Amino acid sequence: MKRILYSVCAVLFFFSFTYPAMAASNQAIHWGFKKGGNGQQAEAGQELDKLLADNGAFYKGSSKEKVLYLTFDNGYENGYTASVLNTLKKEKVPAAFFITGHYLKSAPDLVKRMNKEGHIIGNHSWHHPDLTQVSDEKLREELKLVEKETARLTKQKQMKYLRPPRGIFSERTLKVAREEGYTHVMWSLAFVDWQTNNQKGWQYSYDNIMKQIHPGAVILLHTVSKDNAEALPKAIKELKKQGYRFESLDDYRKKQKRISA
Repeated sequence: MKRILYSVCAVLFFFSFTYPAMAASNQAIHWGFKKGGNGQQAEAGQELDKLLADNGAFYKGSSKEKVLYLTFDNGYENGYTASVLNTLKKEKVPAAFFITGHYLKSAPDLVKRMNKEGHIIGNHSWHHPDLTQVSDEKLREELKLVEKETARLTKQKQMKYLRPPRGIFSERTLKVAREEGYTHVMWSLAFVDWQTNNQKGWQYSYDNIMKQIHPGAVILLHTVSKDNAEALPKAIKELKKQGYRFESLDDYRKKQKRISA
């Protein structure tokens, strides 16, 4: 009888420590969606919509407002970010820059400028790993390293937004990041723009933005692209003519809080 009791206690003890990890799936999800256009929003499907919503994440705003959210991924500097910042300043457009450890170390002056000019600095992890392949502890470390260095360089002492490297995430990584105070920001408009040896001219970038644009779009661009840097002024001006306005990720969060209140 004692042996049975000990066995039961051992099983309960084991599950008391393993349950949190087992409760959330770590099956890797590679972000993708049906592209939007002609005023219709991009669609990731009900299953992904629910998973993101349940974990406080998002990839698009309201379909009822002609509002856009401009975001950039910055893994390394290629000489075009200053031009992008010049355009944003001239056009009075807020943006979010998701940066890595490499970017923080190699382009600190640009990071300082992003913050000084009122843009949001988001977390893109320190080493840019597939977050589904690292432990909870390592994931937290990846985020904290970026937080700490950003706080050292700028007046931004808190990070609220995360974009997972390569767009790979899982239910587990969503939950761990949320526990750390992060909102996952995915995207609803993107195209192949990061191949620096295969730039096609500003028209390529401009056309891809315009083809996919829709109300509530979270636009993902890479600042390593010369095409993007040259197309951005033209795209912003045309989108404003079409009645769109640009808001920050903080504006999105405020709206969501009002809706849920």
